[in-house]
Amino acid sequence: MEPISAALLVALATGTAGEAGRHLWLTLSGLVRRSRGRDAEEGGPPALAAAEDELDALVSAPHDEERARRLSEALGRRARSEPAFGAGLAQWHQQAQALRTGDGETRNDISGGTQNGPVLQGRDFSGIHFGTPDGPPPAR
Repeated sequence: MEPISAALLVALATGTAGEAGRHLWLTLSGLVRRSRGRDAEEGGPPALAAAEDELDALVSAPHDEERARRLSEALGRRARSEPAFGAGLAQWHQQAQALRTGDGETRNDISGGTQNGPVLQGRDFSGIHFGTPDGPPPAR
């Protein structure tokens, strides 16, 4: 499993990922707290990192990317040491990847003939107007 993006964790912790992000954050928190040490109790290797401290640290400072990076690393270590947790985290991560958080790559293509007017290339824009007021055009 690839590492969980620190940007994703920050978006979830800060609430900027909307309702879907809030649900994913609660699910991750529950997974971290519920599953701690279960594999060790079942005769597996003891957990290398519970990730609970890192989760709590990010909750206390949700915009801190360094704390998010440490949580990502702890989740990875724990996933490798506890197979049941790793399976749950992999399933969670698959759901979380559908959430847009502002990280990732951007591709912009303009085609189909002559374009008249301004062109803005980038990603995740909002509230942009090109010389027109908000709302519907005036009636003629």
